[in-house]
Amino acid sequence: MSELLHRYAHARAGDKGDRLSLGVFVYQEDHYAWLVEQLSEPNVAALFEHRGVSHVTRYLLPHLKGVNLVLDDALQGGVNGALNLDGHGKTLSALLLSMQVTPPT
Repeated sequence: MSELLHRYAHARAGDKGDRLSLGVFVYQEDHYAWLVEQLSEPNVAALFEHRGVSHVTRYLLPHLKGVNLVLDDALQGGVNGALNLDGHGKTLSALLLSMQVTPPT
């Protein structure tokens, strides 16, 4: 059985050039270890593969019960270089929150 990540966490997105930063934080503190397990670098890279992401770096934020994910080459050139409607990547946090996950136990 799987569910959508947004049921257990919320996210914010930011950008710098062609690099996307996604902060993801659980609603319940006891789900933090589960979040770390679900948002591995390979899992996130697979979700964003269609965007041409070249590398994913995950930073753990245990005191905040969240993770920061940095995705290189995710914005198709960034604000000044992309022709897409979301050069900042703000909607990509919604894509991450639509990720299918195994519910926490």
